[in-house]
Amino acid sequence: MIRLLCYLFLLVFVTTATAQTPARLGREQLHDRVLGMLVGSAIGDAMGAPTEMWSREMIGTMYGSVTGLDSMVREPSAEGTWYINLPAGGTTDDTRWKKLTVGYLLTQRSGPLDARAWANHILTQYRADVQRLKNTPGDDPGPFEANARRMAWLQEWAKVAKPYAAQNWPAYLDALSGFYGGEMTCAGLLYAPVLGSFFPGQPDRAYAETFRLSLFDLGYARDLTALTGAMMAAALTPGATPETVLNVLRDIDPQGYFQSRLVGRIGYRALERARSVVYKAGQWTPPAVLNTAGLVYPRHGTADTLALARRQYAFTLLDGYNQDSPIKSGEIFQITLTAMLYGGFDFQKSLQFAINFGRDNDTTGAIIGAILGAYHGANKLPKDLVNQVLTVNKKHTETDLTKLADELTEVIWARQGK
Repeated sequence: MIRLLCYLFLLVFVTTATAQTPARLGREQLHDRVLGMLVGSAIGDAMGAPTEMWSREMIGTMYGSVTGLDSMVREPSAEGTWYINLPAGGTTDDTRWKKLTVGYLLTQRSGPLDARAWANHILTQYRADVQRLKNTPGDDPGPFEANARRMAWLQEWAKVAKPYAAQNWPAYLDALSGFYGGEMTCAGLLYAPVLGSFFPGQPDRAYAETFRLSLFDLGYARDLTALTGAMMAAALTPGATPETVLNVLRDIDPQGYFQSRLVGRIGYRALERARSVVYKAGQWTPPAVLNTAGLVYPRHGTADTLALARRQYAFTLLDGYNQDSPIKSGEIFQITLTAMLYGGFDFQKSLQFAINFGRDNDTTGAIIGAILGAYHGANKLPKDLVNQVLTVNKKHTETDLTKLADELTEVIWARQGK
Protein backbone atom coordinates (compact mmCIF):
# COMPACT_ATOMS: atom_id res chain seq x y z
CA MET A 1 0.00 0.00 0.00
CA ILE A 2 2.80 2.38 0.95
CA ARG A 3 4.62 1.51 -2.27
CA LEU A 4 1.46 2.26 -4.28
CA LEU A 5 1.00 5.62 -2.57
CA CYS A 6 4.64 6.54 -3.27
CA TYR A 7 4.17 5.61 -6.90
CA LEU A 8 1.03 7.76 -7.19
CA PHE A 9 2.78 10.70 -5.51
CA LEU A 10 5.71 10.41 -7.90
CA LEU A 11 3.37 10.22 -10.88
CA VAL A 12 1.50 13.36 -9.79
CA PHE A 13 4.77 15.20 -9.11
CA VAL A 14 6.27 14.33 -12.49
CA THR A 15 3.04 15.20 -14.32
CA THR A 16 2.75 18.54 -12.53
CA ALA A 17 6.39 19.44 -13.13
CA THR A 18 6.06 18.55 -16.79
CA ALA A 19 2.93 20.68 -17.13
CA GLN A 20 4.67 23.64 -15.54
CA THR A 21 7.87 23.40 -17.58
CA PRO A 22 7.49 24.86 -21.08
CA ALA A 23 8.64 22.77 -24.01
CA ARG A 24 12.13 23.83 -25.02
CA LEU A 25 13.96 24.01 -28.29
CA GLY A 26 17.33 22.29 -28.51
CA ARG A 27 20.36 24.55 -28.57
CA GLU A 28 20.91 24.28 -32.33
CA GLN A 29 17.21 24.82 -32.98
CA LEU A 30 17.19 27.82 -30.68
CA HIS A 31 20.14 29.39 -32.48
CA ASP A 32 18.51 28.77 -35.87
CA ARG A 33 15.27 30.39 -34.73
CA VAL A 34 16.99 33.36 -33.05
CA LEU A 35 19.03 33.96 -36.18
CA GLY A 36 15.81 33.59 -38.16
CA MET A 37 14.24 36.30 -36.01
CA LEU A 38 17.10 38.74 -36.56
CA VAL A 39 17.78 38.10 -40.23
CA GLY A 40 14.07 37.74 -41.02
CA SER A 41 13.40 41.12 -39.47
CA ALA A 42 16.28 42.64 -41.44
CA ILE A 43 14.93 41.14 -44.68
CA GLY A 44 11.50 42.66 -44.02
CA ASP A 45 13.11 45.99 -43.18
CA ALA A 46 15.26 45.87 -46.32
CA MET A 47 12.32 44.91 -48.55
CA GLY A 48 10.26 47.84 -47.33
CA ALA A 49 12.99 50.46 -47.04
CA PRO A 50 13.14 51.48 -50.74
CA THR A 51 9.40 52.26 -50.76
CA GLU A 52 8.85 53.32 -47.15
CA MET A 53 5.76 55.55 -46.86
CA TRP A 54 5.08 55.37 -50.60
CA SER A 55 1.55 55.18 -51.93
CA ARG A 56 0.49 51.98 -53.69
CA GLU A 57 0.24 53.93 -56.92
CA MET A 58 3.88 54.95 -56.62
CA ILE A 59 4.96 51.41 -55.76
CA GLY A 60 3.07 50.12 -58.79
CA THR A 61 4.58 52.75 -61.06
CA MET A 62 8.17 52.06 -60.02
CA TYR A 63 8.10 48.33 -59.28
CA GLY A 64 4.91 46.82 -60.58
CA SER A 65 4.97 44.59 -57.52
CA VAL A 66 7.79 44.27 -54.99
CA THR A 67 8.94 40.67 -54.81
CA GLY A 68 12.42 40.94 -53.31
CA LEU A 69 15.26 43.25 -52.35
CA ASP A 70 16.31 46.37 -54.23
CA SER A 71 18.79 49.18 -53.73
CA MET A 72 17.69 52.26 -51.80
CA VAL A 73 17.58 55.48 -53.81
CA ARG A 74 16.48 57.71 -50.95
CA GLU A 75 17.72 60.54 -48.80
CA PRO A 76 19.38 59.44 -45.55
CA SER A 77 17.58 60.35 -42.34
CA ALA A 78 17.75 59.78 -38.58
CA GLU A 79 14.95 57.16 -38.56
CA GLY A 80 15.65 55.81 -42.04
CA THR A 81 18.87 54.78 -43.73
CA TRP A 82 21.92 56.61 -42.44
CA TYR A 83 23.78 56.40 -45.73
CA ILE A 84 22.69 57.53 -49.17
CA ASN A 85 21.74 54.89 -51.76
CA LEU A 86 22.50 51.76 -49.79
CA PRO A 87 22.72 48.55 -51.85
CA ALA A 88 19.90 45.99 -51.77
CA GLY A 89 19.73 44.46 -48.30
CA GLY A 90 20.50 47.67 -46.41
CA THR A 91 18.32 48.51 -43.44
CA THR A 92 16.87 51.35 -41.33
CA ASP A 93 16.22 52.10 -37.67
CA ASP A 94 13.99 49.01 -37.46
CA THR A 95 17.12 46.85 -37.57
CA ARG A 96 19.17 49.26 -35.47
CA TRP A 97 16.60 48.81 -32.71
CA LYS A 98 17.02 45.04 -32.86
CA LYS A 99 20.78 45.48 -32.46
CA LEU A 100 20.38 47.93 -29.57
CA THR A 101 17.94 45.60 -27.80
CA VAL A 102 20.24 42.59 -28.13
CA GLY A 103 23.01 44.67 -26.56
CA TYR A 104 20.76 45.35 -23.57
CA LEU A 105 19.64 41.73 -23.21
CA LEU A 106 23.24 40.55 -23.08
CA THR A 107 23.46 42.34 -19.70
CA GLN A 108 20.36 40.57 -18.33
CA ARG A 109 21.81 37.21 -17.33
CA SER A 110 19.25 36.27 -14.68
CA GLY A 111 15.97 37.29 -13.11
CA PRO A 112 13.33 39.67 -14.46
CA LEU A 113 14.34 42.26 -17.02
CA ASP A 114 15.43 45.56 -15.49
CA ALA A 115 13.36 48.38 -17.01
CA ARG A 116 15.54 51.07 -15.46
CA ALA A 117 18.62 49.43 -17.00
CA TRP A 118 16.81 49.47 -20.35
CA ALA A 119 16.28 53.22 -20.07
CA ASN A 120 19.93 53.70 -19.11
CA HIS A 121 21.05 51.52 -22.01
CA ILE A 122 19.24 53.81 -24.45
CA LEU A 123 20.65 56.89 -22.73
CA THR A 124 24.18 55.49 -22.91
CA GLN A 125 23.87 54.98 -26.66
CA TYR A 126 22.39 58.45 -27.12
CA ARG A 127 25.15 60.11 -25.11
CA ALA A 128 27.80 58.24 -27.09
CA ASP A 129 26.22 59.54 -30.29
CA VAL A 130 26.16 63.09 -28.91
CA GLN A 131 29.85 62.79 -28.03
CA ARG A 132 30.61 61.44 -31.50
CA LEU A 133 28.97 64.52 -32.99
CA LYS A 134 30.92 66.83 -30.69
CA ASN A 135 34.18 65.11 -31.66
CA THR A 136 33.59 65.42 -35.40
CA PRO A 137 36.87 66.75 -36.85
CA GLY A 138 37.40 69.38 -39.55
CA ASP A 139 34.80 71.56 -41.19
CA ASP A 140 33.56 69.28 -43.96
CA PRO A 141 29.72 69.23 -43.59
CA GLY A 142 29.44 65.57 -44.64
CA PRO A 143 30.72 63.98 -41.41
CA PHE A 144 28.73 66.48 -39.32
CA GLU A 145 25.53 65.60 -41.14
CA ALA A 146 26.21 61.86 -40.76
CA ASN A 147 26.91 62.14 -37.04
CA ALA A 148 23.92 64.44 -36.55
CA ARG A 149 21.68 61.72 -38.01
CA ARG A 150 23.09 59.20 -35.53
CA MET A 151 22.43 61.57 -32.63
CA ALA A 152 18.92 62.47 -33.79
CA TRP A 153 17.89 58.81 -34.04
CA LEU A 154 17.48 58.53 -30.24
CA GLN A 155 16.80 62.18 -29.51
CA GLU A 156 13.07 61.76 -28.80
CA TRP A 157 13.64 58.55 -26.90
CA ALA A 158 16.25 60.10 -24.60
CA LYS A 159 13.73 62.71 -23.46
CA VAL A 160 11.59 59.90 -22.03
CA ALA A 161 14.37 57.54 -20.95
CA LYS A 162 16.19 60.16 -18.87
CA PRO A 163 13.44 60.89 -16.32
CA TYR A 164 12.52 57.17 -16.22
CA ALA A 165 16.09 56.23 -15.38
CA ALA A 166 16.11 58.95 -12.70
CA GLN A 167 12.73 57.68 -11.44
CA ASN A 168 11.33 61.18 -11.72
CA TRP A 169 7.79 60.07 -12.41
CA PRO A 170 6.09 63.46 -12.99
CA ALA A 171 8.80 64.39 -15.52
CA TYR A 172 8.57 60.94 -17.12
CA LEU A 173 4.80 61.20 -17.59
CA ASP A 174 5.13 64.68 -19.10
CA ALA A 175 7.86 63.50 -21.47
CA LEU A 176 5.87 60.40 -22.43
CA SER A 177 2.82 62.50 -23.24
CA GLY A 178 4.90 64.52 -25.70
CA PHE A 179 6.79 61.59 -27.26
CA TYR A 180 6.61 62.11 -31.03
CA GLY A 181 3.82 64.63 -30.52
CA GLY A 182 1.84 62.37 -28.20
CA GLU A 183 1.00 59.87 -30.95
CA MET A 184 0.47 56.20 -30.09
CA THR A 185 3.45 55.39 -32.26
CA CYS A 186 4.93 52.00 -33.09
CA ALA A 187 7.68 52.64 -30.49
CA GLY A 188 7.62 49.35 -28.60
CA LEU A 189 6.91 47.33 -31.75
CA LEU A 190 10.42 48.18 -32.94
CA TYR A 191 12.04 46.14 -30.17
CA ALA A 192 9.26 43.85 -28.85
CA PRO A 193 10.22 40.87 -31.08
CA VAL A 194 13.70 40.72 -29.56
CA LEU A 195 12.36 40.96 -26.00
CA GLY A 196 9.88 38.19 -26.74
CA SER A 197 12.63 35.95 -28.13
CA PHE A 198 14.32 36.10 -24.72
CA PHE A 199 11.54 33.88 -23.31
CA PRO A 200 11.08 31.09 -25.89
CA GLY A 201 8.03 28.95 -25.19
CA GLN A 202 6.84 31.31 -22.43
CA PRO A 203 4.37 33.74 -24.03
CA ASP A 204 2.84 34.67 -20.65
CA ARG A 205 6.18 35.77 -19.28
CA ALA A 206 7.17 37.39 -22.57
CA TYR A 207 3.99 39.49 -22.40
CA ALA A 208 4.68 40.59 -18.83
CA GLU A 209 8.33 41.46 -19.42
CA THR A 210 7.68 43.25 -22.71
CA PHE A 211 4.77 45.18 -21.19
CA ARG A 212 7.04 46.39 -18.40
CA LEU A 213 9.72 47.57 -20.85
CA SER A 214 7.31 49.39 -23.15
CA LEU A 215 8.42 52.68 -21.64
CA PHE A 216 7.53 54.74 -24.71
CA ASP A 217 4.00 53.50 -25.37
CA LEU A 218 0.70 55.16 -24.55
CA GLY A 219 -2.61 53.41 -23.94
CA TYR A 220 -3.43 50.36 -26.01
CA ALA A 221 -0.08 50.66 -27.80
CA ARG A 222 1.47 49.12 -24.71
CA ASP A 223 -0.76 46.07 -25.01
CA LEU A 224 0.11 45.68 -28.70
CA THR A 225 3.81 45.82 -27.87
CA ALA A 226 3.41 43.13 -25.21
CA LEU A 227 1.28 40.96 -27.50
CA THR A 228 3.99 41.14 -30.16
CA GLY A 229 6.52 39.90 -27.60
CA ALA A 230 4.14 37.11 -26.62
CA MET A 231 3.60 36.05 -30.25
CA MET A 232 7.36 35.85 -30.67
CA ALA A 233 7.71 33.60 -27.61
CA ALA A 234 4.89 31.41 -28.93
CA ALA A 235 6.62 31.17 -32.32
CA LEU A 236 9.71 29.89 -30.51
CA THR A 237 7.86 26.88 -29.11
CA PRO A 238 8.38 23.33 -30.43
CA GLY A 239 5.41 22.37 -32.57
CA ALA A 240 4.15 25.94 -32.92
CA THR A 241 1.34 26.51 -35.42
CA PRO A 242 -0.22 29.70 -36.77
CA GLU A 243 -3.11 29.22 -34.36
CA THR A 244 -0.92 28.77 -31.28
CA VAL A 245 0.94 31.94 -32.20
CA LEU A 246 -2.22 33.97 -32.77
CA ASN A 247 -4.11 32.54 -29.80
CA VAL A 248 -2.00 34.62 -27.42
CA LEU A 249 -4.16 37.58 -28.50
CA ARG A 250 -7.11 35.79 -26.94
CA ASP A 251 -5.56 33.84 -24.07
CA ILE A 252 -3.06 36.25 -22.49
CA ASP A 253 -4.53 39.36 -20.90
CA PRO A 254 -3.07 39.96 -17.42
CA GLN A 255 -3.84 43.69 -17.67
CA GLY A 256 -7.54 43.10 -18.34
CA TYR A 257 -7.88 44.82 -21.71
CA PHE A 258 -10.83 42.62 -22.62
CA GLN A 259 -12.69 44.12 -19.67
CA SER A 260 -12.43 47.69 -20.98
CA ARG A 261 -15.90 49.22 -21.10
CA LEU A 262 -17.20 50.25 -24.56
CA VAL A 263 -13.86 49.50 -26.24
CA GLY A 264 -12.71 46.00 -25.32
CA ARG A 265 -9.36 44.76 -26.55
CA ILE A 266 -8.12 46.57 -29.65
CA GLY A 267 -5.45 43.93 -30.31
CA TYR A 268 -7.99 41.13 -30.56
CA ARG A 269 -10.29 43.26 -32.68
CA ALA A 270 -7.39 43.63 -35.12
CA LEU A 271 -7.24 39.84 -35.40
CA GLU A 272 -10.97 39.64 -36.10
CA ARG A 273 -10.63 42.28 -38.81
CA ALA A 274 -7.65 40.52 -40.33
CA ARG A 275 -9.55 37.24 -40.55
CA SER A 276 -12.47 39.05 -42.15
CA VAL A 277 -10.28 40.70 -44.80
CA VAL A 278 -8.55 37.43 -45.66
CA TYR A 279 -11.84 35.49 -45.84
CA LYS A 280 -13.61 38.07 -48.00
CA ALA A 281 -10.67 38.44 -50.36
CA GLY A 282 -10.34 34.68 -50.70
CA GLN A 283 -14.03 34.32 -51.61
CA TRP A 284 -14.13 37.31 -53.93
CA THR A 285 -14.62 36.64 -57.62
CA PRO A 286 -14.02 39.54 -60.03
CA PRO A 287 -16.55 40.38 -62.76
CA ALA A 288 -16.65 38.10 -65.78
CA VAL A 289 -14.95 40.75 -67.87
CA LEU A 290 -12.03 41.63 -65.63
CA ASN A 291 -10.58 45.08 -66.13
CA THR A 292 -6.89 44.48 -65.44
CA ALA A 293 -5.88 48.10 -65.89
CA GLY A 294 -5.83 48.65 -62.14
CA LEU A 295 -3.62 45.67 -61.38
CA VAL A 296 0.14 45.92 -60.88
CA TYR A 297 2.33 43.17 -62.22
CA PRO A 298 5.85 42.05 -61.30
CA ARG A 299 8.59 43.26 -63.61
CA HIS A 300 9.60 39.71 -64.45
CA GLY A 301 7.77 36.43 -64.79
CA THR A 302 4.11 35.58 -65.20
CA ALA A 303 1.30 36.99 -63.12
CA ASP A 304 -1.69 35.15 -61.68
CA THR A 305 -4.41 37.63 -62.56
CA LEU A 306 -6.95 36.25 -60.09
CA ALA A 307 -4.40 36.21 -57.25
CA LEU A 308 -3.40 39.80 -57.98
CA ALA A 309 -7.02 40.89 -58.19
CA ARG A 310 -7.82 39.27 -54.85
CA ARG A 311 -4.78 40.84 -53.23
CA GLN A 312 -5.84 44.22 -54.57
CA TYR A 313 -9.32 43.65 -53.14
CA ALA A 314 -7.76 42.74 -49.77
CA PHE A 315 -5.78 45.98 -49.93
CA THR A 316 -8.98 47.91 -50.51
CA LEU A 317 -10.66 46.25 -47.52
CA LEU A 318 -7.61 46.87 -45.34
CA ASP A 319 -7.56 50.54 -46.37
CA GLY A 320 -10.72 50.94 -44.31
CA TYR A 321 -8.71 50.40 -41.11
CA ASN A 322 -5.91 52.86 -41.91
CA GLN A 323 -5.38 55.58 -39.35
CA ASP A 324 -4.51 59.22 -39.92
CA SER A 325 -0.81 58.49 -39.37
CA PRO A 326 0.90 55.37 -40.79
CA ILE A 327 3.29 55.16 -37.82
CA LYS A 328 0.51 54.46 -35.31
CA SER A 329 0.82 51.13 -33.56
CA GLY A 330 -2.82 50.17 -34.17
CA GLU A 331 -2.45 50.41 -37.93
CA ILE A 332 0.90 48.64 -38.00
CA PHE A 333 -0.43 45.81 -35.82
CA GLN A 334 -3.48 45.48 -38.09
CA ILE A 335 -1.38 45.23 -41.24
CA THR A 336 1.00 42.77 -39.59
CA LEU A 337 -1.74 40.33 -38.61
CA THR A 338 -3.53 40.63 -41.96
CA ALA A 339 -0.35 40.02 -43.95
CA MET A 340 0.62 36.93 -41.96
CA LEU A 341 -2.86 35.46 -42.30
CA TYR A 342 -3.13 36.36 -45.98
CA GLY A 343 0.24 34.75 -46.64
CA GLY A 344 -0.67 31.66 -44.64
CA PHE A 345 2.41 32.27 -42.44
CA ASP A 346 4.57 31.82 -45.53
CA PHE A 347 7.61 34.10 -45.12
CA GLN A 348 7.82 35.60 -48.60
CA LYS A 349 4.08 35.76 -49.36
CA SER A 350 3.37 37.53 -46.08
CA LEU A 351 6.17 40.04 -46.63
CA GLN A 352 5.13 40.74 -50.21
CA PHE A 353 1.59 41.49 -49.05
CA ALA A 354 2.77 43.99 -46.43
CA ILE A 355 5.41 45.67 -48.59
CA ASN A 356 3.08 46.18 -51.55
CA PHE A 357 0.32 47.49 -49.30
CA GLY A 358 2.60 50.43 -48.57
CA ARG A 359 2.32 52.83 -45.62
CA ASP A 360 5.10 52.22 -43.00
CA ASN A 361 6.05 49.05 -44.81
CA ASP A 362 9.61 48.67 -43.55
CA THR A 363 8.29 48.50 -39.97
CA THR A 364 5.49 46.07 -40.80
CA GLY A 365 7.99 44.08 -42.83
CA ALA A 366 10.46 43.99 -39.94
CA ILE A 367 7.84 42.74 -37.46
CA ILE A 368 6.47 40.11 -39.84
CA GLY A 369 9.97 39.03 -40.81
CA ALA A 370 10.95 38.68 -37.15
CA ILE A 371 7.94 36.56 -36.14
CA LEU A 372 7.96 34.34 -39.22
CA GLY A 373 11.75 34.16 -39.28
CA ALA A 374 11.62 32.77 -35.73
CA TYR A 375 8.69 30.54 -36.60
CA HIS A 376 10.48 28.89 -39.55
CA GLY A 377 14.14 29.34 -38.57
CA ALA A 378 16.96 30.84 -40.61
CA ASN A 379 17.67 27.56 -42.43
CA LYS A 380 14.21 27.64 -44.01
CA LEU A 381 14.36 31.25 -45.19
CA PRO A 382 15.33 32.05 -48.82
CA LYS A 383 19.10 31.64 -48.99
CA ASP A 384 19.67 34.48 -51.45
CA LEU A 385 17.81 36.96 -49.23
CA VAL A 386 19.58 35.76 -46.09
CA ASN A 387 23.04 35.98 -47.63
CA GLN A 388 22.38 39.40 -49.14
CA VAL A 389 21.13 40.92 -45.90
CA LEU A 390 23.90 39.37 -43.80
CA THR A 391 26.60 40.62 -46.17
CA VAL A 392 25.28 44.14 -46.74
CA ASN A 393 24.53 44.87 -43.09
CA LYS A 394 27.93 43.68 -41.91
CA LYS A 395 29.68 45.77 -44.57
CA HIS A 396 27.55 48.91 -44.69
CA THR A 397 25.59 49.33 -41.42
CA GLU A 398 28.03 48.00 -38.80
CA THR A 399 25.56 45.22 -37.93
CA ASP A 400 26.77 41.62 -37.71
CA LEU A 401 23.50 39.73 -37.42
CA THR A 402 25.20 36.34 -37.11
CA LYS A 403 27.31 37.51 -34.18
CA LEU A 404 24.25 39.03 -32.50
CA ALA A 405 22.40 35.73 -32.87
CA ASP A 406 25.35 33.79 -31.43
CA GLU A 407 25.59 36.05 -28.38
CA LEU A 408 21.84 36.24 -27.76
CA THR A 409 21.40 32.47 -28.04
CA GLU A 410 24.18 31.91 -25.51
CA VAL A 411 22.49 34.12 -22.91
CA ILE A 412 19.02 32.66 -23.53
CA TRP A 413 20.37 29.13 -23.22
CA ALA A 414 22.26 29.94 -20.02
CA ARG A 415 19.17 31.55 -18.47
CA GLN A 416 17.07 28.48 -19.26
CA GLY A 417 19.52 26.35 -17.34
CA LYS A 418 19.11 28.40 -14.16
